[in-house]
Amino acid sequence: MENNFDTICAIITPLALGAVGIIRISGEESFNIARKIFSNDFEIRKINYGFIVDKDNNKIDEVILLPFKGPKSYSGEDVVEIQTHGSPVIINSILELIIEHGARIAQRGEFTKRAFLNHRIDLSQAEAVLDLIQSKSKKSAQSALSNLGGYLKNEINNLKNDLVQIYSRVIASIDFPEDVLEVDKKDIVSICSDKILEIDKILNNAKSSDFIKDGINLSLIGAPNVGKSSLFNCLLNYNRSIVTPIAGTTRDTIKETINLDGYLINFIDTAGIRDKSKADLVEQIGIENSIRAINNSDIILFLFEHGKNEIDKKLINQINDKKYLFVRTKTDINPVNNCDDVIEISSKTGFGIDKLKNAIVDLTKSFIPDDTNYVSNKRQQVCLKKAKDSLINVIETSKSNDIADFYAMDLKSAILALDEITGEVLTDSILNNIFDNFCIGK
Repeated sequence: MENNFDTICAIITPLALGAVGIIRISGEESFNIARKIFSNDFEIRKINYGFIVDKDNNKIDEVILLPFKGPKSYSGEDVVEIQTHGSPVIINSILELIIEHGARIAQRGEFTKRAFLNHRIDLSQAEAVLDLIQSKSKKSAQSALSNLGGYLKNEINNLKNDLVQIYSRVIASIDFPEDVLEVDKKDIVSICSDKILEIDKILNNAKSSDFIKDGINLSLIGAPNVGKSSLFNCLLNYNRSIVTPIAGTTRDTIKETINLDGYLINFIDTAGIRDKSKADLVEQIGIENSIRAINNSDIILFLFEHGKNEIDKKLINQINDKKYLFVRTKTDINPVNNCDDVIEISSKTGFGIDKLKNAIVDLTKSFIPDDTNYVSNKRQQVCLKKAKDSLINVIETSKSNDIADFYAMDLKSAILALDEITGEVLTDSILNNIFDNFCIGK
């Protein structure tokens, strides 16, 4: 299927003062427009130097022009990229000139949408482009890059191939019963069971996908004035929380996100937890928020200065189902005890901070297995669950000795659900919703 689109253009770099700005033109008129505004003849797939000139041949800027002949381009169409000096005035002037010669401003994600519609990439790869742009850590970028390279696409195609073969055999036996033998139901059950296990393997990575994209939630918990805010600031490497000698200074939860060894960690500073009868109304609310933070966190740093008191011990019982680390603070004023199950630190001198960071990374890795080479988004996970449910129906129907027409329908439903992931079966509303999340220029 060939798609005939009009010619579009957009600024594909941030519109701000900088060394370089880039404008992209895509569509069948790209080269013609470029010839009208470029001072020199240009060669395809070559770096071309010259000037952008207006209709009166006045120079606007000294530029590099890069023409790409479709389908070997980002969008699969004829594409021209113009590298200009990074002045917003210059960039906008060139963009207006391109529009005057017949192009229009691209919509959100339209370049990538055309790459999909022109069959240069599938839908999972198109979504990976957005994941790569929005990645906040090295791990999320690596996973998105795997999908862009076709990792998830290949997994889905491998899932689908056996199902298509068995479905074809079932349909042939229904349509030509005198010529084609009915497929052994044991074969159907075996193949569907294997595919359910493969789907489960991908879905089991769904939570890891969320951790990679959104980060691990880590709360600092402990009594008032134990050093939570000081450690919080030390881990962030700047003063985010107010620190005073007064107990109960922190009244609310404060959240900041940093990259730690390529992983995204959401650090949460909390109000000190103590007997509510000794706290004013605002601090009581802060304590309630701290308890809520415990329940919503993946990792807990439990801080104490000397030893665990009765309230500390009650808190420890609440975090038994969580990943946690015991952290003894203020070793700059208290002697180091060298306890095996406790990490001793000083936020003031930096003692033990690297050891604590390494321990946090080790716990984080337990949420993200080493074989998590790719991520799946919510839409893809829904499609996988639909495919799994259909395969479960196939197994149940085939075991109940129903006629082949019934489980053939469920086999087809499973295949269609997998086709939604790669974009072979798709509605306009789903397609538009995906690309509406892109920025203009991509």
